[in-house]
Amino acid sequence: MNILGVNAFHGDAAAALVVDGRLVAAAAEERFNRKKHCAGFPKLAVESCLDTVGLRLSDIHHVGISRCPWANLHRKIALSLRRAFSGHAWRSAAAVASIGGLRARFAREWEGGLASHARIHHVEHHFCHAASAFFVSPFDRAAILTLDGFGDFSSGLLGVGEGSRIRVLRRIHFPHSIGVFYTAMTQYLGFPHYGDEGKVMALASFGKPTYLREMRRLLRFDSRNLARLGLEYFTHHTRGVAMSWGDGSPEIGALYSERLIGLLGPAREQGKALTQHFYDVAASMQLHLEEIVLHIVAHLADLTRETRLCLAGGVALNSVVNGRILAETPFRELFIQPAAADDGTAIGSAFAIQHSILGRPRTFVMNDAYWGPAFSDAQIESAIKDAGLASRRLDDPEDAAAQAIAAGKVIGWFQGRMEFGPRALGNRSILADARRPDMKQILNERVKHRETFRPFAPSLLEEDTGIYFEQTTPSPYMLLVHAAKPGQIQNIPGALHVDGTGRLQTVRSDQNERYHRLLAKLKDRTGHGIVINTSFNDSEPIVCTPADAIHCFLNTSMDALFLGSHEVKRAGV
Repeated sequence: MNILGVNAFHGDAAAALVVDGRLVAAAAEERFNRKKHCAGFPKLAVESCLDTVGLRLSDIHHVGISRCPWANLHRKIALSLRRAFSGHAWRSAAAVASIGGLRARFAREWEGGLASHARIHHVEHHFCHAASAFFVSPFDRAAILTLDGFGDFSSGLLGVGEGSRIRVLRRIHFPHSIGVFYTAMTQYLGFPHYGDEGKVMALASFGKPTYLREMRRLLRFDSRNLARLGLEYFTHHTRGVAMSWGDGSPEIGALYSERLIGLLGPAREQGKALTQHFYDVAASMQLHLEEIVLHIVAHLADLTRETRLCLAGGVALNSVVNGRILAETPFRELFIQPAAADDGTAIGSAFAIQHSILGRPRTFVMNDAYWGPAFSDAQIESAIKDAGLASRRLDDPEDAAAQAIAAGKVIGWFQGRMEFGPRALGNRSILADARRPDMKQILNERVKHRETFRPFAPSLLEEDTGIYFEQTTPSPYMLLVHAAKPGQIQNIPGALHVDGTGRLQTVRSDQNERYHRLLAKLKDRTGHGIVINTSFNDSEPIVCTPADAIHCFLNTSMDALFLGSHEVKRAGV
């Protein structure tokens, strides 16, 4: 049974392929067309998934689409009518009610490819998020929480999974949304682009939460212990959400109203200097998000009496609040798959078909993040030759890379299958020495060219987590923030944020043998099996192919590039 899942015509378009109940491939379209957060149809991602296992589109039995235009349709119609009779046009009303239009767009993309027996299923957005977390988790039974901006007129789901079933307990419906709160405040702080929320999470550590009272007017609890917006401060429910999707990077119009300016003062213009006011607003917003999410998580624990939790949705990428869940709520085990945002709904739609629609038992656990394409040594050699570069083939590339890192070099590390999700996790990474306090500045000046307030993340041997950090919870997908032990901060300053925390990746040999070996070799040389790990890119999507990696290498000032078993050095290095 071959099931293809897609997230299409929405930010972070992606595809995933499930064969006989097991995930075999998953990738985001942006990695192939080089357009960040691409929102079109994931044609190239679909082709890559099929090529990975030698299938054609005609071999697919079921297709899952992670949008269902008729989900919550009564709420959409009611809102459209209210807006019409109040004399206001709601710009998204036609789009959300256009069931036939969406199916027609998909039909055009599938034309001539799908076999006549293939069935297309529309699966509600937040159910896809829930399925993407629970059905691939190691848990037979667990509570489920999904939180994002919006999808199919919903912004959150509370549920419980058992075996091959997911039961929905509560929903957060339009117009209320934790994700909208965070995105609107991200825009207020002068970061207007789709996906900028992660920047503000980093910015928050530079401020003090002096605006908590104001934040609690913007977002609060309702009578069901769920989130409720102070709607007078937002515009998405009156003017609609002005989105420009197309086939490239999505853009979203302003989500906050003049009332918010009256509450907090003038918004920061993009590119203007950050003052203490904006640092404090960011700190207040982040802390209030944590308050709200932890409250909902505790409520879910009371509802379900479960001790295991699965998280998904864009808010699940907020690694700071994730890091507080096990310490401050009744949950004792946590699972977040690496593509927790909308790209992961491609996985969710496929597994929703496998289990919720077809009723098949679960046989798969997602143990790592490496579901994209891989490239042979012959392909790597060809790309190096096409670029006119010289290389040497290594018997032990991990030891050579560890030697370069220990010597203070910045290296590109390109190995195996590409990661699925927003984080580089040791296969499409730029690596450097975490012991050097000046390495953040070196990376920003020579490679990344990004805001100085954004930290770089540590990757370390999982078995050493307790040596460096206060918490020992494994974090294989960089989705948890842990505080460093005070005595270790001086040993790894390059990999820590200004507040002494790290958004860490823990590495096990059964998840990434080559990367684990590199860290072990580095530990042998320096006494510390930990590196700075940042994504292999420069203001573009993370590299996918050897040609992408070479292009990035040549356009930055990395010292060396390790492609599979090949090393490419700069002249004089």
